[in-house]
Amino acid sequence: MSAWLIYALLSAATAALVAIFGKIGLQHLDANTATAIRAVVMAAFLVGVVVVQGKLNLIGTVLADKKALFFILLSGIAGALSWLFYFMAIKNGDVSRVAPIDKLSVVFAVILAVILFGEKLSLVAGIGVVLISCGALMVALG
Repeated sequence: MSAWLIYALLSAATAALVAIFGKIGLQHLDANTATAIRAVVMAAFLVGVVVVQGKLNLIGTVLADKKALFFILLSGIAGALSWLFYFMAIKNGDVSRVAPIDKLSVVFAVILAVILFGEKLSLVAGIGVVLISCGALMVALG
């Protein structure tokens, strides 16, 4: 099994836990405040990972590449907005309905990759994107 596939499956599994743990934790809390606390925990955890890996010295490399840094900052803002909207959604809705709609990000990412990066989409992959869309809507609205 390819490393990327293992990482992708681990990402999916841990993302599912975000929804479950988040829903439990949000029962009597403000979603935005809880998201901010989550972000602090994540930042501390990730800095710890970088330290343990001995890659703290690479931070200067990232900061020196202004174009890359700009897009990393935009990615961070988009991620923060995604978390805010996600936590508001799971606080007010059922995880079993919110999570499938959230996974439409896969569809949006594929469409943007085709438009912005010129990535090619085979017929089978295109059908898969349509099926993901239909499946997410069926689970969320069914």
